[in-house]
Amino acid sequence: MFSPFMIFLLPIVSVWAGFVIALLLKPKNEQGIQLLLAFSGAFLLSLTFFELLPEVYEGNDSKEIAVYILIGILLQIFLEYFSKGAEHGHTHKRIQNTSFPLGLFLGLSVHAFVEGIPIEEGRTILYGIIVHKLPVAIILSSLLINSHISRTKSIIFIAAFSLMTPLGTYFTTYTDLILPIGSQVNAIAIGVFLHVSAIILFESSSEHKFNLGKFITICLGALVAYFLYILVV
Repeated sequence: MFSPFMIFLLPIVSVWAGFVIALLLKPKNEQGIQLLLAFSGAFLLSLTFFELLPEVYEGNDSKEIAVYILIGILLQIFLEYFSKGAEHGHTHKRIQNTSFPLGLFLGLSVHAFVEGIPIEEGRTILYGIIVHKLPVAIILSSLLINSHISRTKSIIFIAAFSLMTPLGTYFTTYTDLILPIGSQVNAIAIGVFLHVSAIILFESSSEHKFNLGKFITICLGALVAYFLYILVV
């Protein structure tokens, strides 16, 4: 479906597209970003259920896999102490100082690295990660651009961050470090996806009030993921 080159390139392009949108268009319509975020959350969550969950349970100890999925959820909760929830667009606090935001970078980088682990040629989860990264990159880039951090440091941040998902894919595909425990690590990635996607959907409505537009967007994300999975598989 995709060449190895495109599998590595597309997540990078998604992050840089978000940065360019934030830099040039300076989107101020928060509702539009939230709708895109809600779509991406539903899209990623649906592809996780359709593709990754059945695969990771097939031929493996279901109890062991369940434990590793829980580890993935706990890992993501831990990472958010550093990233402040930037993985799901939750970046209400501005960066006040001019130093490189190392904690934010480390939290997001580990998350992005784990995202790259289940990506393989022919897997539709790649679409989910690409769509998920775009609104997150827009929000993160807007945060960096509007902070006291220099433009050079912001570009270094985005450049390094954009490489983390391909790096995770590389370690899975071309080294023997992850291959022996591939199912367990994929289960951890599923836990990360489940937590991030669920938080996006829970936070998609202000004060947990019903919003018809966001509900339709979420349903659309799930529907598109379903038909994509059916067509590809």
